[in-house]
Amino acid sequence: MRILIIILQICLLYIFSYIGTVIQNFFHLIIPGSIIGLLLLFTCLCFKIVPVKWIENGAGFVLSILMLFFIPAAVGIMNYASLLSFHGALFILAVITSTIISIAITGTVGQFFGKKAIKREDDQECSKQHSHSS
Repeated sequence: MRILIIILQICLLYIFSYIGTVIQNFFHLIIPGSIIGLLLLFTCLCFKIVPVKWIENGAGFVLSILMLFFIPAAVGIMNYASLLSFHGALFILAVITSTIISIAITGTVGQFFGKKAIKREDDQECSKQHSHSS
């Protein structure tokens, strides 16, 4: 039964991707349809149109096999060995630099929102104690 639920949730994720592609083709947008579908899904999750439990297990499964989606691209790069041998060091430097920058930005944003969440909890706790003592 769990496998069937995961399959249905992946189908729901695919439907959002498909709708995004249809929108992109209909309006001739330069943004990829998959990104439009992702934004639609995000909007539906934010407004609680689609509950998280409807996609949670399917999204977790897709994330667990995410690396498999990159294998064709990695194999395709092997056709351009001359390009890699000449610019390989620059590619590696660009990947390492962008990874470090991404980690730094993600960590900074995570700490920022973590501090805001703690402050909000403290404010709520303080207001509860203040209202109980009055």
